[in-house]
Amino acid sequence: MTDNVQTIVNTALASAPPAELEPGKFYAFVTPEGGVHKVDLTGDQYKDTPTRKTGTTTVRDAESFLAYWTKHHDDNSEVYADSERLTVTAVLDAHTADGARWSGHRLHLALRETDAWKQWTRGDGQLMKQDEFAEFLEDHLPELLEPSSAEMLEIAQSFQAAVKVDFQSATRLSSGQRQFQYVETATTKAGQKGQLTVPETFVIGLIPFEGSEGYRLTARLRHRIGQDGLRLGYKLERPDEIRKTAFADVVKAIGEQIDTAVMNGQPA
Repeated sequence: MTDNVQTIVNTALASAPPAELEPGKFYAFVTPEGGVHKVDLTGDQYKDTPTRKTGTTTVRDAESFLAYWTKHHDDNSEVYADSERLTVTAVLDAHTADGARWSGHRLHLALRETDAWKQWTRGDGQLMKQDEFAEFLEDHLPELLEPSSAEMLEIAQSFQAAVKVDFQSATRLSSGQRQFQYVETATTKAGQKGQLTVPETFVIGLIPFEGSEGYRLTARLRHRIGQDGLRLGYKLERPDEIRKTAFADVVKAIGEQIDTAVMNGQPA
């Protein structure tokens, strides 16, 4: 093509009136340089509504999971429960028996532990100073079931009052309680003996996950008398089993409200 002809073509292209392009179609134009310019108007951003549902919605309890599921699932939606990760995942646009689908619209239940559960399990097996142990009991009175929170408060206050004492021994009584023998060290009462009696075990009520049911756990009193004084703590009985049971109950609550089998595992 001669320079004159190219100039005429360029002038014609530059002076051509603008053309309206229709969304939802694909266009290609020859540029003055001889290349091809492509315009893709088929994307969702050019449409009034998206072509399909996509994205993962994360919820924190079974009730929210069921609400979203009810709104968006179809007959081919799938649900998976992972007991190790404590998650329930729904693939709302899962593959059908006759063909593939995108599997891009998902619902994810990620359970979150309550503050009380985390605090009790964090202190499991740890020995504390007697005043720290007393403060811990006072801070967690709502979770104390047996003995009652009022009785445990009295025990906590007794430990706080017995700071200036020298604990000598601990004896397990036939009633299942633990009795601590001590000698006063305060100037006004030096040498005076006394004792504190506390339960060997106590029962607490904890909700493992936000929005889940509550469960009873038994805590066994732990102690050590040494040069640094009396140390106290507790040992929870099978907290991991309670946690697994709580998750299984969440999965059961979901399974009872949907017509789809809950599979054990994770989606692809």
